Amino acid sequence: MGTALADAWLTAGHPLTVWNRTATRADALAGRGATVAATAAEAVAANRLVVVCLLDDASVDEALAGVDLAGKDLVNLVTSTPGQARTRAAWAARHGARYLDGGIMAVPPMIGVPAAGPYVFYSGSSELFEEHRAALAAPAGTRYVGEDAGYAALHDVALLSAMYGMFAGVAHAFALFRGEAVAPGDLAPLLGDYVTAMTRTIAGTAVQLESGDYTKGVVSSLAMQVAGKGTLLRTAEEQGVSAELLEPYFRLMERRLEVGSGEEDLTGVVDLLRR
Repeated sequence: MGTALADAWLTAGHPLTVWNRTATRADALAGRGATVAATAAEAVAANRLVVVCLLDDASVDEALAGVDLAGKDLVNLVTSTPGQARTRAAWAARHGARYLDGGIMAVPPMIGVPAAGPYVFYSGSSELFEEHRAALAAPAGTRYVGEDAGYAALHDVALLSAMYGMFAGVAHAFALFRGEAVAPGDLAPLLGDYVTAMTRTIAGTAVQLESGDYTKGVVSSLAMQVAGKGTLLRTAEEQGVSAELLEPYFRLMERRLEVGSGEEDLTGVVDLLRR
């Protein structure tokens, strides 16, 4: 990812100094016009805007230990938790740097390709973001989500969590057809279209959460869906498929029915997840 970002900045004409923990990985960027620093400290000293893209939060500590950050604008694109991002922001402030945290919503081949739709969530110093907005937009679109340094990571993880929930449902659906005469390639477009159509319920869930009225605009009630879950579980059993990806959510639906109204939507499950 770091190489992809650097390549996009070079393509956009930005002067760039790079450093990599594995020195040979910077060779290709040198051939593209980047200045290769021998140390992280040397790379940081080269420019005011410093972008970090490493493996994890611990790698940032290791790479920047003892490095003079006074007067620097530090943008951290390491995937982290909201808590880690807030701690890193406080750490940067103690070292005299402005701080911006980022959550990259793309894979490396998407970087520098606007048509692919890449973007990065940013949170932290709004002044830093506005000053460097054009440079930050060169590799991917920018979405500033607030002064709280943890918000970029929170948005990142929330979207990724929804993605894995979708992956779980898709895996279960494909598993039901294993051993049948229907090819995965025949099921795929039907599954893709249906999942896409179901995303239209997201806006309704947000409306219900904001209003506190979970019965507003209900099409399929909680009571009906709890009653119907048996068919899904029996089908899985008939097909020899584990229901372990579905059962946790069904248990939450049942719990909500016990404490809520059967006329609600599934929105009340959100409240059960809060500890």
